[in-house]
Amino acid sequence: MKVAIYGQTYQESAVSYVLELLDELQKVNAAISIEKEFHSLLSKTKGVSACDTFDEITGLDSTFDMFVSFGGDGTILRATTYVRDLGIPIVGVNTGRLGFLSTFKKEDVRKVVTEFTQGSYSIVERSLVEVSASGGIPEFAEMNFALNEVTVSRKDTTSMITVETYLNDEYLTSYWADGLIIATPTGSTGYSLSCGGPVIVPTAKSLVLTPIAPHNLNARPLVISDDTVIRLKVSGREDNHLVSLDSRIASIENGREIHIRKAGFSVKMIEYTSESFLKTLRNKLLWGEDRRN
Repeated sequence: MKVAIYGQTYQESAVSYVLELLDELQKVNAAISIEKEFHSLLSKTKGVSACDTFDEITGLDSTFDMFVSFGGDGTILRATTYVRDLGIPIVGVNTGRLGFLSTFKKEDVRKVVTEFTQGSYSIVERSLVEVSASGGIPEFAEMNFALNEVTVSRKDTTSMITVETYLNDEYLTSYWADGLIIATPTGSTGYSLSCGGPVIVPTAKSLVLTPIAPHNLNARPLVISDDTVIRLKVSGREDNHLVSLDSRIASIENGREIHIRKAGFSVKMIEYTSESFLKTLRNKLLWGEDRRN
């Protein structure tokens, strides 16, 4: 059994739970590799001994059985930039706040190993979206994909922008808004949800277009097939606008065409029987928390 471990270096609150995981992994003689900077933190604070390490370029391959992410959903999004298209299943231990992706409670971290070895899990393929633009986007040259969403939004202004939108080369509409979110089913419980978008189950073959604070009040989120090619062109009072892929961001000139489509690979997420997506919805969104129930 080969396991990769990752966490943000500022997440010192996660350290004690990492030690619990390491102890459980040693019981099953697992081969362990820790992200290089995170290992440095563990060595300084808890004296974790030397072991294999990895970074965004080297150290990981398709022979790993599991990639464990310590943190919140943002840490999971960062984890995908390490895993890329290697097909290593990811599981998140939640040391953050809400946690739609990092669903495992930190207090139950040992179950990450015990339930995995018992086979009490399934693998769910999570689709991604990729972005390209006329003239290229240097900031996304190496990693032009996102697990949650691609967002175009205003920059250096409080004025709204206009997002001219085409689906498979057919004109849809021009959104007058602060921006537009193109979210995957995974991202439907993130930024899109906070802007009024729908919750979409991870296995649905869909994308959702969610305007951000639209001026035309009849503009509503639109669910489309994930094989749709989306073409955007932004105009506004300023010369530039922002394009973000999850937590990564770039500034590009207005008027350049942006193309968004489903990525050619997916990310595998480990869904434990005890921590299903529907259970997560009930717990995180407090569904059923009504005295009448």
